[in-house]
Amino acid sequence: MAADTGAILNPSTAGSAPAHLPVARGAGRAPFIRRATLRKAGYQVIFYSALLGLWALVAKLHIWPPYLFPAPWSVAEALWAGIKDHTFLIAIAVTMKRMLIGYGISVALGMILGVAVASNRFLEETMGPLLVSLQSLPSICWVPLAILFVLLMGCILSVTIAMEDGRRQMPRIYTMAGRNLGASGFRLFWYVMLPASLPYIVSGLKQGWAFGWRSLIQAEMIFLTLGLGQQLMMGRDLNDMSAVISVMLLIIALGYVVNRVVFRTMERALQVRWGLAPTV
Repeated sequence: MAADTGAILNPSTAGSAPAHLPVARGAGRAPFIRRATLRKAGYQVIFYSALLGLWALVAKLHIWPPYLFPAPWSVAEALWAGIKDHTFLIAIAVTMKRMLIGYGISVALGMILGVAVASNRFLEETMGPLLVSLQSLPSICWVPLAILFVLLMGCILSVTIAMEDGRRQMPRIYTMAGRNLGASGFRLFWYVMLPASLPYIVSGLKQGWAFGWRSLIQAEMIFLTLGLGQQLMMGRDLNDMSAVISVMLLIIALGYVVNRVVFRTMERALQVRWGLAPTV
C-alpha cells in the first residue's frame, strides 16, 4: 500500500519507461549543466574579487579612520587570531548548539500545530489568526523571557504556518485516493499528506531557520552570553571593528553553508522527485 500511495505523489515515476528500455533523458544535458556551473562559479569569483578590491581601495584612501573602516587584511588577521585561540570556534559551537536544539523543537511543534490547525475548524478560526498576528511581532520582544524562547518564537511560527498552508493547499483527490487504497490515520499522513505538503514545508523550514538565526544572534548580543552575538558586542565595546567584521563574516558564512548544504539539497531533491529538474 505504501508503494501505491507513493506513486500517487511521485509523477516522475508514474509514467516512466520500462526498466529494459534505455532512458536517454538528461544524458545530453550534462555538458551544458557543467558549463553553466563553471560559468556561474566564474561570475562569483569575478564579483567577489571586485568587491574585495573595492574594499581594499576604499581602506587605502583613508576616507574613514582604520578603527572605523578596517582593511581586508586587518579583518583577516582578526579572523585568524580568533580561530587560532579557539575563541571563535567555541562561540560557533555554543551558538550552533542553541540553534539546533531550538530549531529541532520548533520544527516538531510547528508541524504538529500546523496539521492540527489545518485539520480542525475550531483551531483554524481561533488559533489561526493568532499565529499570523504573533508572526508580525519581532522575535526580539521575547528576549526578557529566555534566549531559547526567542529562538522558538522565531522558528515555530514560520514552520506552523507553512505546514498549515501545505495541508490546506493539498488537492483533496490525494487524500481520497489514499483512503481508496486503504490508508488512514498515521499512514495517510505519512504517505500522502506529508509528501504533498513538502514544498510548503521546506519553504517554511528555510524561512524558520533564517528568522531563528537572526533572533538568536540578537538575543546573544543583548544577554551578552557566550556565543557569536557576544563576540560582536565585545568587539564593539573594545572599538575593534576588525573583530566585529570578522564575526559578521562568520555569521554570513554559516548561514550560507546551511542554506547551500541543507536547504538547497532538499529543494533539489524535491525538484528531481517531482520531475522539475534533470536528474544528472
